[in-house]
Amino acid sequence: MQKVCRMVEKIAPADVSTLLLGESGTGKEILAQAIHVLSPRAETGKFVAINCAAIPENLLESELFGHTRGAFTNAHQGRDGLFVSARGGTVFLDEISEMPFDMEVKLLRAIEESAIRPVGSDREVAIDCRIVASTQHELTTRIKMGQFREDLYYRLNVIHIDLPSLRSRREDIPALVDHFIASLSAELAVPPVPISQRTLDTLQAHTWPGNVRELKNVLERTLLLGIPPEESLQLLTETSAEDQSDYSLDWTLEQVKQRHMAQVLEASGGNKSEAARRLGISRKTLERKLPAEPGNH
Repeated sequence: MQKVCRMVEKIAPADVSTLLLGESGTGKEILAQAIHVLSPRAETGKFVAINCAAIPENLLESELFGHTRGAFTNAHQGRDGLFVSARGGTVFLDEISEMPFDMEVKLLRAIEESAIRPVGSDREVAIDCRIVASTQHELTTRIKMGQFREDLYYRLNVIHIDLPSLRSRREDIPALVDHFIASLSAELAVPPVPISQRTLDTLQAHTWPGNVRELKNVLERTLLLGIPPEESLQLLTETSAEDQSDYSLDWTLEQVKQRHMAQVLEASGGNKSEAARRLGISRKTLERKLPAEPGNH
């Protein structure tokens, strides 16, 4: 992480597109914010983020480029897109690998021409913003499979930074625990809890598939429920085990995937965009793979 921080300090002043690579929960958006804050653009514009997997395909273009009044149904007034809102600043495109292929063409042109065309408009609007993108997937593999444009990849990958998983830097866990306990106790207005060496040993032994985000969630649950971190972690582990215990060995892999997606959707309160974000897929992919609801054909 020290290497990552040194890289951020070095490239932040350089106004170049940057690609952040790492598993979900490793802190890619926080790193993107740091790049913006340490750059001259922090003085001239704001940081704007969008999760490409969480926006329906038919709305993504409008979110990024804006639209004119009457451009589509319910477009009762014009609206600036994120590229205009971030003028002079930084646009963070989270999970760029989930962007629809047709939108990749339009994004590439916007980067090359420094201009966008709002939906429904016949004129172009000049833009001035830095692009920082992220993904948890291997884009070179997707390029070979025809699922991501190679020319866009090279436009985004002027500089790339790899974020390590938490399990590969377990020695950072004590410092992260101290940070989250202090910040969360202040945010939640609850007293901090003492953390013993035995607790730290338990936390450092965990594999942390959700990375830093999972660690933060465990400590937040610890403070809210007033229970030891070990118990909070055990609750998380038991919940995960219960979620998977009813999988029959007779099920096909597709059935297991559908059950998991349905459970994530339920945990997201029925919000398909949020469920798609958690699963690391597009909402369109989620809707296509979920079993059809009764009476919904």
